[in-house]
Amino acid sequence: MDNGYGHKSRWWRKFDVIEKQMTKNSFQWIVDELPYAKPFLFVDEIMSIDETSVEGTYRFHSDAAFFGGHFKNNPVTPGVLLTECCAQVGLVCLGIYLLGDNKQLKDLKIGMSSSQMEFLVPVFPGERVRVVSERVYFRFQKLKCDVKMYNKDNELVCKGTLAGMMSITNE
Repeated sequence: MDNGYGHKSRWWRKFDVIEKQMTKNSFQWIVDELPYAKPFLFVDEIMSIDETSVEGTYRFHSDAAFFGGHFKNNPVTPGVLLTECCAQVGLVCLGIYLLGDNKQLKDLKIGMSSSQMEFLVPVFPGERVRVVSERVYFRFQKLKCDVKMYNKDNELVCKGTLAGMMSITNE
């Protein structure tokens, strides 16, 4: 909004920046800051994020090595990897967003402190899943979230509560 002097106020300039960031793939900076690499990166895209929630996707590629042995002749994604996918999207991505565009994010230290998950539907090779996470709290460097994972048919795959510690170390 014009402040009467032909310039936008500070608040409106900030709003314009935020609005420009709301385009598709505008959250790629978060994925780029994740402390993971393939084959242990379980985030393809962040679809939406704010101070209280995040939604992201991942495809469990059919050529992933674990499908060869879990299970023989009936490959299914292990529950521990479904939990990891939920944690990467629901805790770590949200935590990075909450910490902000901090130049020290490369020094980010994370650790899972608790998890309670319920598995309802299997995820097969090649399936794309969507993770939705709602923040319960973020205080004293601990982030706790309720997470849900859905398959392409919007069936609830798993749900639970995850918590982790996040800090940036200064040397």
